[in-house]
Amino acid sequence: MSQELWQLDATDLARRIRLGQASAREATQSVLSRLDDVNPRLNAIVRPLHAEALAAADAADAARASGAALGPLHGVPVTTKVNTDQKGLPTDNGVVAFKDMIATADSPLVRNLRNAGAIIIGRTNTPAFSMRLFSENALHGHTINPRDPARTAGGSSGGAGSATAAGIAPIGQGNDIAGSVRYPAYCNGIVGLRPTPGRIPAYNGTAQGGRPMGAQLMAVQGPLTRTVRDARLAFAVLSGADRTDPRWTDVPLEGPPAPRRVALMAEPEGATTLPELAAATRAAARHLQRAGYAVEEVAPPGFAEATDLWNRICGTDVLPGLQANMDKYGEPDARQSLAGWRAVAPAVDLAGYIQALADRDWLIRRWLTFLETYPIVLMPSSCALPHLVGRDAQGLAGKAEVMASNPQQIAIPLLGLPALQVPVGQHGALRLGVQIVAARFREDLVLAAGEIIEEAEGASAPVTPA
Repeated sequence: MSQELWQLDATDLARRIRLGQASAREATQSVLSRLDDVNPRLNAIVRPLHAEALAAADAADAARASGAALGPLHGVPVTTKVNTDQKGLPTDNGVVAFKDMIATADSPLVRNLRNAGAIIIGRTNTPAFSMRLFSENALHGHTINPRDPARTAGGSSGGAGSATAAGIAPIGQGNDIAGSVRYPAYCNGIVGLRPTPGRIPAYNGTAQGGRPMGAQLMAVQGPLTRTVRDARLAFAVLSGADRTDPRWTDVPLEGPPAPRRVALMAEPEGATTLPELAAATRAAARHLQRAGYAVEEVAPPGFAEATDLWNRICGTDVLPGLQANMDKYGEPDARQSLAGWRAVAPAVDLAGYIQALADRDWLIRRWLTFLETYPIVLMPSSCALPHLVGRDAQGLAGKAEVMASNPQQIAIPLLGLPALQVPVGQHGALRLGVQIVAARFREDLVLAAGEIIEEAEGASAPVTPA
C-alpha cells in the first residue's frame, strides 16, 4: 500500500475493508501502532483498549468472511470520550473521584458506532467535568496539541482533537455545549461538526439525575475528523434512532434545495478578530464564490446578544449546578477556571432567567428569518490563535480573555444551530479555521459548503508531534 492504514480517512478505510483490500485487524493494528508511537507525547488517549479492539476487529473480519451485511464503519477504528458511557468502563469525566464509576450499558451514540461496525480503540481525555477549553485534569493529566505543544489542544474534546489530528483513529467522538467539538477541532487543525440539538441521541446511565435547562437546550454530541466526508459519514452513523433520549428527532439528513447565498461575518460583532483569521474567512468566502455561491458581507442579527444570553442562562443553571461538585472534587486549575467563568457569566435572578429564555426564543426567530435569505453564515472559528496552555486559569483576566476571543463558540449553542469547523490557511505550524453555520437540521448545507472549502484548501493530513 502507498500509505499506511492509519494515514487513511474513515471513508477510504471502510471502502478498502469492504472490498477486501485490507482487513479490520490490519487497520486496527496499524492505528494501535500509531497510538503506541505518538500517544506518549500527546496523552490524548488516556485509556487504550488494545485487547478489546483487536478482538472486535477479528469478529469484524469473521463477519465479513461469513457474508454478513456490513455497516458503514465496518472495521474502522474510532475513539470515544471519557465523559460518555461505554459498557464496562468508567465514565470518569476527568475526575479522580469518579475513576471507578463503571457504566453498565453503552450510551446511544456508542451503540450507534458499534452497530455501524466501528472498532473502539481507546478513550480520549477531557478537562475535569468537561467544562474548559483546555484538556487537563488530575486523573489523566494534560493533553498536548500535536501542532504546537505550547498551545491548548482545546476542550472539552481536546483528547479527541489531538488524537484525530495525529492519526490515532480517523473519527473521534466529542460533545459540545460551548465549543467543545468545534474549538478543539480548530486548535488541532481538523474538522469538527456540531449538529442540531436532537440529531444525535445521547444518554448516560451513570448520570445522577436530569440536566439543567441550559444543557437540555444546548448540549450536543458530534464527530471530530480529518476530512469533511468523514464528518458526513460519522454524522449519519451517530444520528441513528434511539428512544432513550427524549430529545432525539427523526428528521431526514438531507433537506430541500436552498439558495446558494452566504452571509460573510469575517469580524464577529463584539470581539477583536486577529487579522489573519479574518483574512482566512474571506479566503473561504472566495472559494464558495468560485463554486457558485453568492456572498455578501452582512452581519446576522444580534450576534453579541447571543453570547450574552448564553451567559445569562447557563450562568444561572449550568455553572452553578457544577459548583458543588467542583468544590468537592475539583482541582485548583479547574476551580480557578470555573470561578473566572462565573465572574464573566454571573447568575441572574428568577425573573432575569425567565426573561433570558424568552429573549432566546425571540432571537432564534430573528436568526431563522435571516437564514431564509442567507442559508449559510460564514465566520472565523475563533477570533484568536489557540491560547497558551493554562491561560483560562490565570485569574479573571485570563478567563475573560479566553471567553472574549470565542463568542462564536458560545453563540451557536445558544441559537441551537448546526456548525462545521473547517481548516483554512496556515499560521506557522497551526491551521486557521472557519465556522459554517446553517438553519436547524440543515447539516447538509454546512457539509456541502465545507467540502468545497476543503477541496480548495486541502484536507488535513495526520500530524506527527515533535
